[in-house]
This record gives sequence, structure tokens and C-alpha cells, in this order.
Amino acid sequence: SRAEVAPTNVLDEVDIDHWPDGEDVTVRLIRAIAAACEASPSLNAWYDRASDSRLVHARVDLGIAVHTDDGLFVPVFRDVGNRAPEDLRAGLARMKEDVRNRSIPPEELRGATVTLSNFGVFGAGRHAEMIIIPPQVAIVGAGRIEDRVLAVGGKPAVRRVLPLSLTFDHRSVNGGEAGVFLRAMMDDLSA
Repeated sequence: SRAEVAPTNVLDEVDIDHWPDGEDVTVRLIRAIAAACEASPSLNAWYDRASDSRLVHARVDLGIAVHTDDGLFVPVFRDVGNRAPEDLRAGLARMKEDVRNRSIPPEELRGATVTLSNFGVFGAGRHAEMIIIPPQVAIVGAGRIEDRVLAVGGKPAVRRVLPLSLTFDHRSVNGGEAGVFLRAMMDDLSA
């Protein structure tokens, strides 16, 4: 990937202190990525180096990094922008179980239009420069949620914060498009 992609990063953090206890972080991230792809479709795309062209996808087929004792798998969660939160949760559980049991069909490991890596679940790392798997042009990373001191209403306050990392292929995506994407994610997660 490094020989083919021109990786660039945009990093930020979002205040999620208002989220209720037990909020499903992964489902919220999936929904935020779908909203961001709607706001900035150029990141839900594939880049073809040979023809120097980009194919923007109408549907978000999200690759989700799943860690196992035998390594990392990235199954594809299809059409996430048109699925209800309950369907997303049930589909995630089923997908992870299929990966653990090695019963996931090979076609469910291909065709992602953008990827999510929730490395924060391991309790380490705020931000990361992630590896984009061509032909995709973007990967979103979610870091460790932690309490941080933020200015709220002009005064310091301790709030729960979710770090976000967006690595994108600068051959296909410009900084403005990436900024709109990350801002849309943050707005969705802030709601």
C-alpha cells in the first residue's frame, strides 16, 4: 500500500460526554461514517492508478477491522447507510461470530468502499496513521475514549472524548474533502 498510496492524515477529537451509559460506540461510528460519506462522497470511493480515475460509490460498504488471535480480518458490512441501528448491531455480532468461526464467505471479505478501525477498544492510542488498502481511498480510526479537560462555555470541564483519525489517499482526495468528511462525522457523533 505504501508504494502506491499517498497517505495523508486529519486528526480531531469529539466530545461524547452526553452519550448515555452503554451507548454502542461501534454502531455510532458506523452511522457517523455513513453521514460523512453523504456529506463528502469522494472518500467513499476507489482510485484506479492505471487510469488515474476515481469511482465514487453511491452505497457505503464498510470494511470493519476485526482482531482475532490469528490476525486481522476486514469483513465488509454492506449498505450501512440504509440500515437501522438494531440491524447494524445484529449484523455486527453475526459478522464477528462468522470471522471467529472462520465461516465467513470469501466474498464478504472483498469490496469495501471505506474502512473503520476501532483500535481504541484495546485501551491504547489516541490517533494513528493507518494503512489504506487500495483501491479504497480512506480509512477511519477511532482511538481510546478518555476523560479530558475541555473548555465548555468558556470554563474548564472534564468530558469524555473520542479521538478520530482519518487517513486518506491525497492522489484522489483533497484536504477540503477530508475536512468536510471528518466534520460531518464529528457533527453526527455530537448529536
